[in-house]
Amino acid sequence: MLLFTLILCFVTALAITPLIKMLAYKIGATDNPDHRKVHQVVMPRLGGLAIFMSFILGVLIINPSEHFHLPIIDLSTTSIHLPIVIGSFIIIFTGICDDIIQISPKWKLLGQLVAAIIVVVVGDIRLEFINLPFGGQLSFGEYLSIPITLIWIIGITNAINLIDGLDGLAAGVSAIALFSIAGMAVMMGNPYVMVMALIVGVSALGFLVFNFYPAKIFMGDTGALFLGYMISVLSLLGFKNVTFVSLIVPILILAVPILDTAFAIIRRLINKQPLSSPDKSHMHHCLIRIGYTHKQTVLVIYLMSAMFGIAAFIFSQTTIWGSFIVLLFILVAVELLVEKIGLIKEDYKPLLNFINARKPMKSKYKNL
Repeated sequence: MLLFTLILCFVTALAITPLIKMLAYKIGATDNPDHRKVHQVVMPRLGGLAIFMSFILGVLIINPSEHFHLPIIDLSTTSIHLPIVIGSFIIIFTGICDDIIQISPKWKLLGQLVAAIIVVVVGDIRLEFINLPFGGQLSFGEYLSIPITLIWIIGITNAINLIDGLDGLAAGVSAIALFSIAGMAVMMGNPYVMVMALIVGVSALGFLVFNFYPAKIFMGDTGALFLGYMISVLSLLGFKNVTFVSLIVPILILAVPILDTAFAIIRRLINKQPLSSPDKSHMHHCLIRIGYTHKQTVLVIYLMSAMFGIAAFIFSQTTIWGSFIVLLFILVAVELLVEKIGLIKEDYKPLLNFINARKPMKSKYKNL
């Protein structure tokens, strides 16, 4: 039943996307080129609607709790499923409004906040405490856990939206993240998260057929906000109330959008720009600037996302000290990447300068 549902979701997204493309042109949901954007012609957006419709079909066909006998960790499917779906409708409505009439950022944020509140308050999904690695527990309390969870949902939702700058980038990265979450859910015995992540993931892949370079349609905010919302909620469901080390797992799975967003904030603070101001220094912009083609840039970021996903699996299976070693290696690799592509500033290269400064010293001692 699950395999049939996944195939049907993929085919549905594949079949609906051309129809959504025609609808987008008809109602004026198009994206015009400008100095910040890579595309040179008017493109239809609203493609995320195909992903959402495929997802809704999937959840109507299959009830995850009926087909698997693994326990759902600390959750009741009946209490969380409806709030998640209701929140997804609110997110989709917000995205559709933005794709058609380009609503202001405050209204877009309001839609995300309402969807997140429904999940947190009605669905009772929140990060309440973290078991520390060397004993003890960090409890957020009833009231602090709510804003922390809301920040996570809204933050990840916007992070996916921010990386939606190249053909197929957000859809592919989201699919990789969703399949990684599904894999971790299998290991943790959480069938609900596994099934939901797979349904959204294959729906995104069906759309990706038309969205990969050269794209015939963009997902728009409709797709980016929906994928970000589902990824944030499902990752929270899979890893709530866990150890400090395990909390890093969803962060690793979502490392590409999280890092791109974090360094965008750092970059704007350094340059004394408003946090909401757009620029052309995101990860994909930097890779294109140093010589990668559009398609190569997308594939490189896909590879990075997959490697972070693999790192998350390794991280979750090692000892505490092994996890810290893996994390240290990842942090060094990220720092080298940031300096190499100029993600903060082109002249920000402290680690590379240190490494280059050591090379002449080694050569000098070798000659002696």
